[in-house]
Amino acid sequence: MKANIHPKYHPVVVTCNCGAKFETGSTKPDIAVDICSKCHPFFTGEMRFVDALGRVEKFQKKQEAAGKKKKKSRKSSQSGPQTLSDIRDAK
Repeated sequence: MKANIHPKYHPVVVTCNCGAKFETGSTKPDIAVDICSKCHPFFTGEMRFVDALGRVEKFQKKQEAAGKKKKKSRKSSQSGPQTLSDIRDAK
């Protein structure tokens, strides 16, 4: 390896938003994360949304807006006989 081209690798403490801390190695001086294995629903078994940027609320708002749109009824726009008995009666 060439000298003086590789970054320094040293132990750092990773801090989560939940308050958990653990030590690992990195080239960065400190690491802050939004979610870790102590608070992630997959590891804790809790049923909750993990949302730091409002993505869930944005998706739910879109779903509500899509549900409010009225869909056209195909039956009301159909022309011609509605049932088989209508066809038989027409002959």
